[in-house]
Amino acid sequence: MKGFFELHKGGTVGPRAGVVHTDHGDILTPIFMPVGTVGTVKGVHRSELEEDIKAQIILGNTYHLYLRPGTDILRRAGGLHKFNGWDRPILTDSGGFQVFSLADNRKLTEEGAIFRSHIDGSKHFFTPENVVDIQRTIGADIMMAFDECTPGTADYKYAKNSMERTHRWLKRGLERFDSTPDKYGYSQTFFPIVQGCVYPELRRESAKFIADQGREGNAIGGLAVGEPTEKMYEMIEVVNDILPKDRPRYLMGVGTPANLLEGIERGVDMFDCVMPTRNGRNGMLFTRNGIMNMKNKKWADDFSPIDPESDCFVDLQYSKAYLRHLFVSQELLAMQIASIHNLAFYLWLVKEARKHIIAGDFHTWKPMMLERVTRRL
Repeated sequence: MKGFFELHKGGTVGPRAGVVHTDHGDILTPIFMPVGTVGTVKGVHRSELEEDIKAQIILGNTYHLYLRPGTDILRRAGGLHKFNGWDRPILTDSGGFQVFSLADNRKLTEEGAIFRSHIDGSKHFFTPENVVDIQRTIGADIMMAFDECTPGTADYKYAKNSMERTHRWLKRGLERFDSTPDKYGYSQTFFPIVQGCVYPELRRESAKFIADQGREGNAIGGLAVGEPTEKMYEMIEVVNDILPKDRPRYLMGVGTPANLLEGIERGVDMFDCVMPTRNGRNGMLFTRNGIMNMKNKKWADDFSPIDPESDCFVDLQYSKAYLRHLFVSQELLAMQIASIHNLAFYLWLVKEARKHIIAGDFHTWKPMMLERVTRRL
């Protein structure tokens, strides 16, 4: 029988290529996962996700889906796959980050987190156990543990207490997960999350604790939350030195094309971030030759395709001048085109990285690519 993860190339440290097996299909790693917070990748149809962007897995968010449309609707629909028509794998974030960043008047206890909805102010309670139940009902192929998200600027004592609470919550979440069945007849798995802020000894302790749980995959959380970029890379190295090499590593909420390349070089397998869609909606395009601000006057009479080297429909169909016109006219189509372009580029980038890892020349390709993707055009 196939395991959950097969490593094709690489080891504990350094770039890796592998495949994650789920009942909704295989995921070739390294992979970027478009964020579909409320069950939709903003402004993007399913057909575009599949054919143009070539997404292999998307994200949903427990906090948002729990508030709207709610678990009753999702259960009656037969889970999120049936509700939104996406038939490939889905990963759900536990909602921990949103409880700490979006919700009003949140209060943390050992039992869980009490918070008020950012939509209507109604009061709710998340525990490690009910977050498992909610994700079971959403029907995610990969579920995340409910963790406390520590700010990147937290002091050592706060970070240590927060990490220890996350570990205690993890044990409770795992107990609930292991004692409840898969919901819709396909297999669901559960990833713990390494915390520890920017403190190497805490990260090591957390990585060891998470590795000892022996789950099918592991996540690295609490990064890209205000700490310096170099510190983030250092923490990834510290953690990946300890996490088992035969399980996928998921770096949560990261990041720029440069962050992806640096993460891959340090042994990360899975990424997600709102950046390609959020920045795209504001006119920022990431390309293999650098970063473009499509609102700039310089594109006003550039009638060349958005990206002539791409095989994505929008990149070849529309010109830079036309896309700039749409942005300055505040047309919805501008945001759609930019979102599709950016996501297609992110998926192309991780696919290229995989190709070079397998070919054995990632270390010569990466510095050249890093220089290109960080240029301002």
